[in-house]
Amino acid sequence: MTVLTRRIGDVQLDVIVADITTLSVDAIVNAANTSLLGGGGVDGAIHRAAGPELLAECRMLGGCRTGDAKITKGYRLPARHVIHAVGPVWYGGDRGEAEALNSCYRRALEISQANGLTSLAFSAISTGVYRFPADRAAKIAVHATIDTLPTAPSVTRVIFCCFSEASAVLHTDVLARYGSPCA
Repeated sequence: MTVLTRRIGDVQLDVIVADITTLSVDAIVNAANTSLLGGGGVDGAIHRAAGPELLAECRMLGGCRTGDAKITKGYRLPARHVIHAVGPVWYGGDRGEAEALNSCYRRALEISQANGLTSLAFSAISTGVYRFPADRAAKIAVHATIDTLPTAPSVTRVIFCCFSEASAVLHTDVLARYGSPCA
């Protein structure tokens, strides 16, 4: 269900409530852990939906640092690719958590540009078991994405895919301040 749509330049940005594993986009952005070998929450759901081939490819990547991201094929997902972004664990906000989360969104867009991808869907990185405050995470997600879009001209659609209505409200409140409504 689409909650809000905005247009900024040539890019359509949507906030939706959905299961990210069902989206037909060039890439979905996984809230991964540093091993990239699956886990709980959205990470586990993506690995289950993509099938064992995703895990096999992730084993070849040698993990990923917090704040960075790596790309794989989507395998059995409707999405062609998965961008695995490793968000920070929340320790109170004084260990660089905001900067690391901002970096996840920037890196995902940089990887999208480098691979000529036009559409991607972000999960709410770090807001599950990593305990990043959802309101702060939504602000970082939207601001980092909008700030990085000029460096990713291949990207024409960004979806903030929220698992809950509460998360969608937080993303909508931030995104509503930008761009113009789409017809």
